[in-house]
Amino acid sequence: MLATSTRLLQLLSLLQTQQHWTGTALAAELGVTPRTVRNDVERLRELGYPVNATPGVGGGYALGPGATLPPLLLDDEEAVAVAVGLRTAAGGAVTGMEETSVRALAKLEMMLPSRLRRRINAMQSYTVAIAGEGPMAAPAVDPSVLTGLVAVCRDHERLRFDYASNSGATTRRTVEPYRLAHLGGRWYFVAYDLDAAEWQTFRVDRMTPRIPTGPRFVPRPPPPEGLTEHVTHGAATATWEYRARVRIHAPIEVVAARLPRTAGTLTAVDDGSCDLESGADDPATMLRYLSMLDLDFSVAEALELAAEVQKLAERYARAVAPRRG
Repeated sequence: MLATSTRLLQLLSLLQTQQHWTGTALAAELGVTPRTVRNDVERLRELGYPVNATPGVGGGYALGPGATLPPLLLDDEEAVAVAVGLRTAAGGAVTGMEETSVRALAKLEMMLPSRLRRRINAMQSYTVAIAGEGPMAAPAVDPSVLTGLVAVCRDHERLRFDYASNSGATTRRTVEPYRLAHLGGRWYFVAYDLDAAEWQTFRVDRMTPRIPTGPRFVPRPPPPEGLTEHVTHGAATATWEYRARVRIHAPIEVVAARLPRTAGTLTAVDDGSCDLESGADDPATMLRYLSMLDLDFSVAEALELAAEVQKLAERYARAVAPRRG
């Protein structure tokens, strides 16, 4: 049977995980009798935790709001996730939360064991948040994959992984890891691709790391254009399944003011037009982004995109056509 102090902490942790527990369910989780649960609840109340009890068939226990915040009982992965989130907010990623996040982070790190502080410090050293123009819809990423990628960056170990395209086809990559980057709601992995012999940016949600990792390596100089520029350009070009060049009939400075940096690469054609090299998961998604520019554009050289434009034009024409009957 658990010692009383350990059991009280476990009971408090259970009460934090869901709003309502029956006495029988708590007793089963803790391996004690319902009477012991009642006694432990009384001890928590004596310590200042407002545990509400409801009698009857549908009754049970719930942790109520109190004058002081109960200690958060987190496992290792939860503690790392909270600390990384606070550090991101402290760096200005969440407007107005910087000072509060720093205070909360300082309190949390004082309570963390050294093994977790090392993991969190690695996350800070080998990840970078790049300012963007707002989050995009992003696939979920397994936190264990992020911490694993940070580890190979920190330890300078080669990594093999399967990389999936938008169509589902996979290729095997062998790289020398460098950094993780967070941009526009997505995680990107920057590494030197040994087969391609060049720096590349990979979307983490498309990666399946292979274990064990490879041998250690001597870090090479980082991308010459700088990490921010490399990731921004990579996010706009190298990670999309569909890419196209579009002529936009407006001065390059006008287009640049309306496009996020991650949208692609602009090249001036003349005083009144420019070319945009961009991409998306599919032509329809790219067309939606182009439509939001509210500028004239031509897609004569991008056949798949031109087909999407024709389809959308026909849909709009039907929308304003008078109905018969």
